[in-house]
Amino acid sequence: MTEGHPDKLCDKISDSVLDDLLFQDPSSHVAVETVACKGMFMVCGEVNSRGYCDVQKVVRNTVREVGYTDSSIGLDWQSCGVMVSITSQSPEIDESVRRSGGQEEQGAGDQGVVFGFACDETKVLMPLPITLANRITMRLSDLRKHGVFPLLRPDGKSQVTVDYEGFKPKRINTVLVSAQHDPKAKLAELSERVKEEVVKPILDEWAPEVDASSFNFIFNPSGSFVLGGPAADTGLTGRKIIVDAYGNAGRSGGGAFSGKDPSKVDRSGAYAARWVAKNLVASGAVKRVEVQIAYAIGRAEPVALDIETFGTQVPGLSLERILEAVKETFDLRPGVIIRDLNLLRPIYSPTACYGHFGREEELFTWERTDRASRLRSLLLG
Repeated sequence: MTEGHPDKLCDKISDSVLDDLLFQDPSSHVAVETVACKGMFMVCGEVNSRGYCDVQKVVRNTVREVGYTDSSIGLDWQSCGVMVSITSQSPEIDESVRRSGGQEEQGAGDQGVVFGFACDETKVLMPLPITLANRITMRLSDLRKHGVFPLLRPDGKSQVTVDYEGFKPKRINTVLVSAQHDPKAKLAELSERVKEEVVKPILDEWAPEVDASSFNFIFNPSGSFVLGGPAADTGLTGRKIIVDAYGNAGRSGGGAFSGKDPSKVDRSGAYAARWVAKNLVASGAVKRVEVQIAYAIGRAEPVALDIETFGTQVPGLSLERILEAVKETFDLRPGVIIRDLNLLRPIYSPTACYGHFGREEELFTWERTDRASRLRSLLLG
């Protein structure tokens, strides 16, 4: 989804509030949600911080950066309404997280189960369909913002269907793109340009070995898509958790990421689970893996850790041995995750759109394969 989709716009606002507070006070505890509807935003949640966030300013700047700059397209950053209802975090939760014993003994900000996933289908070790969909929407927005597609507007989606043999992608079946546009746009012409200038370059780069010679391309299947964003549909932080993660290839823990500081294991635990999974695949020990971690509020040590390789591990390598190697290589206590992945920085606004995983930007520290060599040594000798 593009950042102009109403749910993604809410994610980006919530993460921008988080970044503003972390910039001022890295120890900030933040849980902020955003609701968007026609012409109005409401930002609510709980915060403990020594910083102060001008929420009105953050909302308006984010809306402007995304591209909603005129009421004629459904939303104007200068005139939209902004309501704010933010209170202090529960003192019981705050106390359970800030236990004595230093950062390493920091308790989880909530209970929950998180999942990480990785596979060898792409160079970023992500499933091919969600990778293609994210790259298509990212390119769609980039070309709009650079004036290549001046008749496009901020809202948009993509969905990619891939035919597999076992776990191996073989053919691009269908590419669906929905893009908000100016009423003056000619849909047939816009469709052809999006196919040639957006979709095909992404398929060539990200699926060079997959047959894309005769895929079905669908553009704006409902017809015209002039009214979009919050003017057409209510938006809400955290409503696109499958889009944020692995598509339909991997499970999600159910907790959203955006608007939450890393003391919340919904976010930091899920990032760590992806870090573990990606390093396992990068080590060569497995081709496909899911990592599951469970936490209890106020406790540092995970209450459960499980590995599923779908039978793709190197012959003779047991799941028990893989689990032992993971425990020897990674400390999955929240405070240690925060330290090792350097998560107390204002890095979260860029994560709100185009997926939290499979990204190549340097700030996505959980995408590093810096422990693959140790796992390779432990598992493959």
